[in-house]
Amino acid sequence: PDCLTFWRIDLNMKQDALKYSRGWAKIDIDALHHNLEEISRCSGDVPVLAVIKADGYGHGAVMLAREMEQFPGISGYAVATEEEAVSLADAGIKKPIMVLGYTFSENYEEMARRSIRATAFTEEMLHDMGRAALSCGSVMKVHIAVDTGMSRIGIRPDDSGLDFVKKASETDGIEIEGLFTHFATADEADKTRTNAQFQAFYTFAERIRTELGISIPLRHCANSAGILELPDTRMDMVRAGIILYGLWPSEEVSRVSADLSPVLSLYSRVAFVKDLEAGREVSYGGTFTAAGPMRVATIPVGYADGYPRGLSNKGSVLIRGKRAPILGRVCMDQFMVDVTDIPEAVCGDIVTLIGTDGAEHISMEELGALSGRFNYEIACCLSKRIPRIYQKCGKQVGQRDYFHDENLFRN
Repeated sequence: PDCLTFWRIDLNMKQDALKYSRGWAKIDIDALHHNLEEISRCSGDVPVLAVIKADGYGHGAVMLAREMEQFPGISGYAVATEEEAVSLADAGIKKPIMVLGYTFSENYEEMARRSIRATAFTEEMLHDMGRAALSCGSVMKVHIAVDTGMSRIGIRPDDSGLDFVKKASETDGIEIEGLFTHFATADEADKTRTNAQFQAFYTFAERIRTELGISIPLRHCANSAGILELPDTRMDMVRAGIILYGLWPSEEVSRVSADLSPVLSLYSRVAFVKDLEAGREVSYGGTFTAAGPMRVATIPVGYADGYPRGLSNKGSVLIRGKRAPILGRVCMDQFMVDVTDIPEAVCGDIVTLIGTDGAEHISMEELGALSGRFNYEIACCLSKRIPRIYQKCGKQVGQRDYFHDENLFRN
């Protein structure tokens, strides 16, 4: 039967297609390990803090952290919220976990008990963190955020900042483990502003050492773009985010320094194929009209799955190794593509939305450029309707299926 033509693909893909007919993401653990090796090579001997916030940029934070636990170059993990940190700790992750953003006082005691590192930048935070840590007989390890130009969070790298660091060093229950800043424009070709940020941070760190006599173990500022292009900013630790997943910080970052492999690919299957006559409109608003007879396939994925609506009449998918352009608007749960030039396409065929089929490849960078978003968003916005299938050495080693596994992991 036509609907069984997907058996032409490899065994692992067949199994995924059978269980997750509508859509699924494949997470390539081998690609992750390749990227870790590349990042370690670029960073020299400097420890790497793996940024796995937003559920590992949509890839699955727990599963990736479990893989990185045994990788010697990874010193710990960074997330954005206390909840993300707790979920990693609950999953048995042992390496240090740091929250990069603001945390609320009601979370401080649990963070101290679990040795979750906090970001600090106000005296109120120091007071509340110290009190919470002492109340549970622990200590709160903090990384002090320094605002060198991002204008987001952090102390100023000036005399007021020195006063804050001194206050932190004298607060009972507080241990200063790190000092960090974040680059605002490191992914741009012109590094002038980034160099100015680094100089401000470096000078401030030196003032802490010489004027206050305080030695902070971990000074870190290099993000993914910094790791690839700014070796002088490595200091005591670097933070690898987007490059962990084989994606590039921007189009302006050189591809010469590292060989990255995308970790995630996204698939669906053809749900329906029909013939349209000239003059027929396609999808909401009738934004596409067939100029002549056409063969059109329906794909059962939409913007509720995180597939960008901005790809309407712009993007394409891969079917049997050929590009099939999107026709009309992407709907919440479905969209249509032109398979007039793919006469062999039938119901049940595998559809590659992100990834490689034959000689053709569709990247997150391509989808981001076409949809007015960028690769970070494409990855982070894949919804819970898309199960994640983890493969290593050609075998499935885990899955995350929100509907069938009740958010549990299977190893």
